[in-house]
Amino acid sequence: IEATFHMEGSRIESFQVEGHSGLASAGEDILCAAVTSAVRLTECAVNDVLGLEASVKVKPEKALISLKLPGGLGQTNESTCQTLLAGLMVYFTQLQEEYPDNIIVMEV
Repeated sequence: IEATFHMEGSRIESFQVEGHSGLASAGEDILCAAVTSAVRLTECAVNDVLGLEASVKVKPEKALISLKLPGGLGQTNESTCQTLLAGLMVYFTQLQEEYPDNIIVMEV
């Protein structure tokens, strides 16, 4: 799994997660399940709870999902989104420490 966080200075503007961990077969892979669940929770918090309409792209054939925050967020929504995305990055980094052969986290 490659998790890439796209930065604009210290601001996380988007992320992309692609691939499978290869830790176990499909449907039994706890790492893929953990990553998918965290991504879906983040997307639901941004779009459904905050109502921000972040751009989400899903390409099942590439096992890819990406989320890009909209511009012009107010101070409160920007702060909340940065907290959510930073938490996602920290979580993925912790997974990388536990499963270094199966997930990589990058900032670009």
